[in-house]
Amino acid sequence: MSGDLHCHTRLTDGSMGIEDIIALAKNKGVETIAITDRDCQAGTVRAKIIGERNGIKVIPGVELSSIDEVTGEIVYILCYMPDFADRLEGLCHRNAAATKRAAQKMMIKTAKRFPITADVIKRCASGSTNLYVPHIMHALMECGETDGIFSSLYEELFSPDSENNIIEKPAYAGTGEVLEAVRDAGGISILARPYTYSDPDDLIDRLLELGLNGIEVWHPTADKEFTDKLYSFAKKNKLLMVGGSDFRGMYTPTPLTLGSYVTPKTQLAELLGYKSKLKRLAKKEAAEKDAEAV
Repeated sequence: MSGDLHCHTRLTDGSMGIEDIIALAKNKGVETIAITDRDCQAGTVRAKIIGERNGIKVIPGVELSSIDEVTGEIVYILCYMPDFADRLEGLCHRNAAATKRAAQKMMIKTAKRFPITADVIKRCASGSTNLYVPHIMHALMECGETDGIFSSLYEELFSPDSENNIIEKPAYAGTGEVLEAVRDAGGISILARPYTYSDPDDLIDRLLELGLNGIEVWHPTADKEFTDKLYSFAKKNKLLMVGGSDFRGMYTPTPLTLGSYVTPKTQLAELLGYKSKLKRLAKKEAAEKDAEAV
């Protein structure tokens, strides 16, 4: 049993609802998925219930946004199976508010540059808990300004390399704070899509010192060479490994479907059994200390 452990729904920056994603997983033969909406846990319980009805195991998850205190880059941390999910709500709310403020500024810039209103953009975000770049591009596509979400216009407006970009960087929590919040909530922390950062090796080393539990090895942004490198590093350092398609429906940057990238059976079992393993080790250490004290 493998699983696609990186999926986004309409609640954030995906285009499909929870029911549709679970139906797609069933039709694709993907037995396990994780709903990892960005800074949003609103769909976790509902997804689990609908998944059980359809024979799909849904692992509770959330993708937490952060700012690397060293490089200033936006870094995403996947949190799985938190014991106290409510402890993450404050962080999610703060990050979501930061996303909304930045998106509103980009929406205003878009409305000044193109004959499009803010209301059209907001309608394209209907059903989402926030406003994201794909919603802006969707509105531009509907108004005939582009022929696709990730077109040349997207590169012009939202690529950091473009002189005409309208990017507004959200003021997210620091990565160290996010990892601490995941630990406090009893969750498992995984660095999402390592290949996308400027210096992934340095970033991973620093985050491991802060308590990172694992890395996303299988992801659309990582070619075979980098995937093999991540796998070897994770195995050597006894880190958890996950994989996922980062599926967002028509808001997925490259054409792929749910289940295109997955967490293999062995690594999925290690993730699901990780907390029990830690409890066994803690119990064993406690028993050894008691024996030494006698």
